[in-house]
Amino acid sequence: MSRSSRRRHARSREIRGHWRLLALSLSVIFVVLLFEGWTSHEVDAAKTRQPCTKPVPGAVDEAGPVLRRIDGDQVVSSAMPAHTVALTFDGGPDPVWTPRLLDLLREHHAHATFFVFGAQAARHPELIRRILDEGHEIGSNTYTGADLGSSSRVRSAMELTLTQKALAGSAGIRTSLLRMPLTTQVDTLCGAEWTAARRAAADGHVLVAADRPDRDPAYGLVRQFSQTELAYEETKDLLGNPHAGRFTTVTHALGMPPADVRVSAVERWQGRALIWAATTGHAFTSAMTWTLLALGVLGVLRLLMLTFFARAHVRRLTRFRPGSPWLREVDVPVTVLVPAYNEEAGIESTVHSLLASTHTLLEVIVIDDGSTDRTADLATWIDDPRVRVIRQPNAGKAAALNTGLANASYDIVVMVDADTVFEPDAVHRLIQPLAHPAVGAVSGNTKVGNRRGLLGRWQHLEYVFGFNLDRRMFEVLECMPTVPGAIGAFRRDALLGVGGVSEDTLAEDTDLTMALWRAGWRVVYEESAVAWTEVPTSLRQLWRQRYRWCYGTLQAMWKHRGAVVEVGPAGRFARRGLTYLTLFQVVLPLIAPVVDLFALYGVLFQDHVQSLAVWFAFLAVQLLCAGYALRLDGEKLRALWSMPFQLFVYRQLMYLVVIQSVVAFLGGTRLKWHRMQRAGTAATEQLRQPVAARELSSR
Repeated sequence: MSRSSRRRHARSREIRGHWRLLALSLSVIFVVLLFEGWTSHEVDAAKTRQPCTKPVPGAVDEAGPVLRRIDGDQVVSSAMPAHTVALTFDGGPDPVWTPRLLDLLREHHAHATFFVFGAQAARHPELIRRILDEGHEIGSNTYTGADLGSSSRVRSAMELTLTQKALAGSAGIRTSLLRMPLTTQVDTLCGAEWTAARRAAADGHVLVAADRPDRDPAYGLVRQFSQTELAYEETKDLLGNPHAGRFTTVTHALGMPPADVRVSAVERWQGRALIWAATTGHAFTSAMTWTLLALGVLGVLRLLMLTFFARAHVRRLTRFRPGSPWLREVDVPVTVLVPAYNEEAGIESTVHSLLASTHTLLEVIVIDDGSTDRTADLATWIDDPRVRVIRQPNAGKAAALNTGLANASYDIVVMVDADTVFEPDAVHRLIQPLAHPAVGAVSGNTKVGNRRGLLGRWQHLEYVFGFNLDRRMFEVLECMPTVPGAIGAFRRDALLGVGGVSEDTLAEDTDLTMALWRAGWRVVYEESAVAWTEVPTSLRQLWRQRYRWCYGTLQAMWKHRGAVVEVGPAGRFARRGLTYLTLFQVVLPLIAPVVDLFALYGVLFQDHVQSLAVWFAFLAVQLLCAGYALRLDGEKLRALWSMPFQLFVYRQLMYLVVIQSVVAFLGGTRLKWHRMQRAGTAATEQLRQPVAARELSSR
């Protein structure tokens, strides 16, 4: 880089707080989802009663429906006085049937006891307040309606405590009445249910069961209803019975102190916090359900688009073969620019592969950008008059390319990374689309050379399924955003017309491609021009490379954002290409960690079979599309075995790269160039599998 460029890209103080913010945010979301899942979905056997292993104690079996005190197996109970009916409603409050029941009770001047779920009370606090305001009574039906006899002691305690918190936040009260879920008469308090009942009574709860539904109201009756349409009709019939007597609450009928007790301000605030968490969790899960559905549809549509346009690209290549007006034979001299900085491991392989090209009319200019190793010497020692070596102080890749451009002898320029090895016919095939006068640049087909390890295979799939399949679609839609630095051909006058290679961004190839679009040139993809590149072999190197790519792409997108209002090729490119990049390479990766967390929530708390089926279906679509991409590139399908594992490590790493890049970009952080340590293995795959590339080139 030049001195001014180094100042622009000098590393400022890295922003670190966003990682803590991300960790905190994901932790909060995880807790909210965990709480929402626990309160809204079955996660264990807590809503299925265990069979009773022994009957209830005799004292309980003979007791009245209201168990006021329990001492061991001894109980103090009460029954309703004669001609008194205590109407009780379990569950809810229900936003549909609770208001109708309240209207019905008011019409008949009757009062009742509502045993509510704490979770529903937190969602509908206004109904809790209305119940109390109209003179009715509140009891607890636990927080989620879980069977306390099947629950652990911890869950049982949480079920009761959270219900009290929800009532405190909803109406500023706590209640002493409890109806244990999945129970009716006292004889159903058997086995483990009786043990749970004793624990609840020891905590101060008054347990309320029910009388048999066929009991004559004239003898006094505790009648149990749910909050449904059937219960509404049965309640209406009972209220219309002239022999039923009076209808009142449980405590009023027995002359007990009111069940509803006011709580302190601290408890009210704790309850409000619970309600806020429950409301937020419910709203978040509802929103994420729709978001996940939309993203799923969007993802499938993207895969289908990639496949469709890739097929359209194949048909286009078939239509425009050499000899047609589109692709008449181009056989003019070419200048190849090879910028290099400390590339002694691979510079010889790169230059020799270029010299072995079937397109012999070329010059190779190696621009040594102040290397501290033997890069320049190794290039100089190559005994071929077509090779020139230019040495310059370290100024950056863009400056090196501009130096080479200034020294280029020919009108067609090919830019090559110093870690890339060309197929013999790559140069010739790469320059053929330049026969069309509107084409200013051509992207070649970059393949991964060192793909032996798992990380290499993942990147191999990404290059074939991601980059190259995208490029086919971009060409058909005329919005190619990047001609890769590893292999690209340009008109020299097009490059000079946009001022050469800009040093404004760290993604000089993307910046240059976008500048060409804005200058009115078309950019196309030639898949048969194959070059092999060396990819990072460690996660640390991969992170640094992709961080620079992503950050530089964001810079280029921001720099050329004004193209969206332009007309012609520039506007078409911006409205299609920049929109695609923004949506699929910025927005979706930013929210992907939350989506993954919610997907885990679906497996744990919702229908795990359905959730896994959706996940595997999406994976199957990806595998089919990736298989098609491999076939288009002449690659073997056996690489697909590593793709499912890519979703658990590699994808998350790419998401974090985008998050880091966006935060750094918004925070104004300037990055310096991160050079990858080369091992000179770009030629490995090219030498080992030449047949695949030949098959691709022959199509």
